[in-house]
Amino acid sequence: MKKLFFTLVFFGFCFMLSAQTEPKAGDELIINAPNAQTYNHIKFPKPNILIKRGTVTGYKGVYKNKVVVNEVITDNKGNTYVILKKKDGSKFFGYLSKVKANYAKAIEANEIAMVK
Repeated sequence: MKKLFFTLVFFGFCFMLSAQTEPKAGDELIINAPNAQTYNHIKFPKPNILIKRGTVTGYKGVYKNKVVVNEVITDNKGNTYVILKKKDGSKFFGYLSKVKANYAKAIEANEIAMVK
């Protein structure tokens, strides 16, 4: 009986944890600096494209930007993608109004984080 009780408590705890990590439209996130030179899970343009457009030559302009989840998309494989917009309404690099990010992988890689 104890094993059954502890098993149910464990599954309830796991369910509550997974329910809190699901994104929803309107959630606020903050963009952190990438571990490498580029972002792997947020679909920003590559640096050579930014240089050709004559905008910023790096990603320092997006560090610590607060963004809002505009839309949540789940594909057939179970991956959750979010469409991000800047909270202040300006554009990324002067021309992108929205960017797409793999939510779980970006959180795990610490490219984005929840605003506290």
